[in-house]
Amino acid sequence: MFRTRRLAGASVAVAAATALVAGCATGSGSGSSGAEGDTITLWTHNAGNSAELDVVKKIIKDFNGSQSKYKVKLQAFPQSDYNNSVVAAASARKLPCLLDVDGPNVANWAWGGYLAPIDVSGAEVPLSDQLPSTVGRYKDKVYAFGFTDVALTFFARKSVLNKYDVRIPTMDKPWTKDEFDAALGKLKKSGRFQYPLEMGTGWSGEWWSYAYAPQLQSFGGDLINRDGYKTASGTLDGKNSLEWATWFHSLVSKGYMARKGGADPNKDFLAGKSAIQWEGSWSAAKTAEKFGDDLAIIPPVDFGNGPKIGGASWQWGMSSSCSNKAGAEAWLKFSRQTKYFVDYAKATGALPATDAAVKQVEGYQPGGKFNVLVQFARKYAVVRPVTPAYPYISTEFEKAAKDILAGADPKAALGQAAKDIDNNLRTNNNYAG
Repeated sequence: MFRTRRLAGASVAVAAATALVAGCATGSGSGSSGAEGDTITLWTHNAGNSAELDVVKKIIKDFNGSQSKYKVKLQAFPQSDYNNSVVAAASARKLPCLLDVDGPNVANWAWGGYLAPIDVSGAEVPLSDQLPSTVGRYKDKVYAFGFTDVALTFFARKSVLNKYDVRIPTMDKPWTKDEFDAALGKLKKSGRFQYPLEMGTGWSGEWWSYAYAPQLQSFGGDLINRDGYKTASGTLDGKNSLEWATWFHSLVSKGYMARKGGADPNKDFLAGKSAIQWEGSWSAAKTAEKFGDDLAIIPPVDFGNGPKIGGASWQWGMSSSCSNKAGAEAWLKFSRQTKYFVDYAKATGALPATDAAVKQVEGYQPGGKFNVLVQFARKYAVVRPVTPAYPYISTEFEKAAKDILAGADPKAALGQAAKDIDNNLRTNNNYAG
């Protein structure tokens, strides 16, 4: 029976915002029979990323050529249009059989009836071989998996840190909060940098939760109480979270970081405008190309509860309205070959999701200059809250964090965000069912 649900709120995945929408549990289906085999439609968000799209095309071509029972048909969307296209199709019960989804939205899409659980047992690469953050689970069921992930890191130049007597941290001994603050003070005092730290405050959307919630978590706070995901009050506006907010604002008040940075922070870092950049692994290759051995890839700061980074990127799943689930799962299983994990990583510059793939990707293999990023993902990654409320939570956190940087009282800003999140949870009966 078809059911309509209103999703948690604006989906602020790295891709684009999704409006409040009606989801579907079952529908007319996306597979059709034909003389050349059942046609299965696949949607992807990467129309504007030719390198990644070419990998998808290759998997489809190989799958279609490997058997005659099913034929997968590709439809690619610009990333900015993708989520809205999914929303419209879900409302009309016309989702394709196969589609990709940003990792933190898996719970929301599963609850809303977009996705069906998948069974990829028997594939060449078992799910247990993957980075945990690359498998999308909700209520103990697997709904999606990704071929890669990304990792947050600090970029700096060894020569700059050495010049101003700033210790280059390691995973064995990361910067503490006091040490990091002292380093920023030295760099600011040097007069060489208007803002010694660049953390992407000129960006908007999911970046805010992805980039800054791990720092909040390292302080001991979080976006929501993860014990049941029923309240944000007392956690998002708790003592540890308020300590994070006070520190976060101090970066602006002390002149260490711009309240709203540039549109391309990595470009500014490469140009020497900042000394330290909080950035994703997607910029590692071009940054290393610029600075060579002078580049320091630095672990996140330990603010008291261990270094933390975000986890989960784009993943593949199957719609709940698919009328040819056997064919869709056949494609998903076929795609789970090490060679495709390798192809994805090479095409995107992202972290390979399995150890077998890591060994085959230049730079990420053990001893490679980017292998430390794989270690960050394994040791420090915290998945964003696995709740259908997450898109709404992320939106509220972004608003509060921006207000805090602008000078709002941290207790008031985080308190209001916590209240709004709790109201959303109550309105949706804590997303039960």
